[in-house]
Amino acid sequence: MATTAIRTQGGALLPERHPQIDFFICDILDAIPKDDMATMEHPVFTLSTRPDRRILSYEHRGAQIEVIPSVKGLATIHDKDILIFCISQLMAAINAGRAVGRTLTLRAHDLLVATNRETSGDAYRRLKEAFERLAGTRITTNIVTGEEEVTTGFGLIEKWEIVKKTRGGRMVSVTVTLSDWLFRAVLSKSVLTLSRDYFRLRKPLERRIYELARKHCGKQPEWRVSVEVLLKKSGSASPRRVFRKMIRDMIESDHLPDYHLAEEEGDLIRFSRRAQVIEEGPAAPPLSAEALEQARDMLPGADVYALEAEWRAFWAISGRPRLRSADRAFLGFVARKAKQG
Repeated sequence: MATTAIRTQGGALLPERHPQIDFFICDILDAIPKDDMATMEHPVFTLSTRPDRRILSYEHRGAQIEVIPSVKGLATIHDKDILIFCISQLMAAINAGRAVGRTLTLRAHDLLVATNRETSGDAYRRLKEAFERLAGTRITTNIVTGEEEVTTGFGLIEKWEIVKKTRGGRMVSVTVTLSDWLFRAVLSKSVLTLSRDYFRLRKPLERRIYELARKHCGKQPEWRVSVEVLLKKSGSASPRRVFRKMIRDMIESDHLPDYHLAEEEGDLIRFSRRAQVIEEGPAAPPLSAEALEQARDMLPGADVYALEAEWRAFWAISGRPRLRSADRAFLGFVARKAKQG
């Protein structure tokens, strides 16, 4: 994705601390198993900047999910940077034809640089705390299959270990073992490309709103959502009036990468693409109204425009193969999602 950094006089974005890096970044918007609620629909990461020891509970179409913290608190939206980096490394290896596994050995300095963090001693300390929260946060999901109810639990990462330190005790390299569900998402390429400026967003809510825009708007010209639904999807604990004010502040500053925000009548927020949200290469042909209607029948209750955005992203990362029929390719993509659950 070719993007241009958005700079404002108010310095809304963090400085680009390591401008010379060339880093391909993917996110984990679809990383939770298909039988669970996707992280883009119901948030898993806390937006709090203080230790958050709440048990988060959500319900969606009969399925239930709980996010349970450890004594260190819930994993934060900034802790997610570690998962983004891990997935980026795995995707780069897969694209290069190399074998991959759930356990990765990472250089701590590379992780900090790639996610636009400082490389001070305090930054390494915060990185260690992030690993602890990711390993300690547990997700428990109750899924009904026919008449049988199955409860499953997993962590955001399975384990981590510092394998090399400096004489002063600072981590040099660390091994991370990802959960099965996250590794399966990588192998199936259920990932979306993020703007590098994502790591320059200062506030947790800004990062979460960008994720939602990227997921639901994608390459579509625009996406509309009510403030009430946006509040629910964001995972913000703020009252609606406070949340609305924060969204209005974001609209005024207009520094969200890739997307503009605007307020409309009926308490709606409109997300629209910036001009630079363009993938290199040709665009996939448009879909017919009949294909979108068939997709609705195949996945009742799904947002067909979000499905279209996912399909277009999947087509792009697959190398933009020539399509004899965009409709048939899209419906095949939807059929696979329906079969997966």
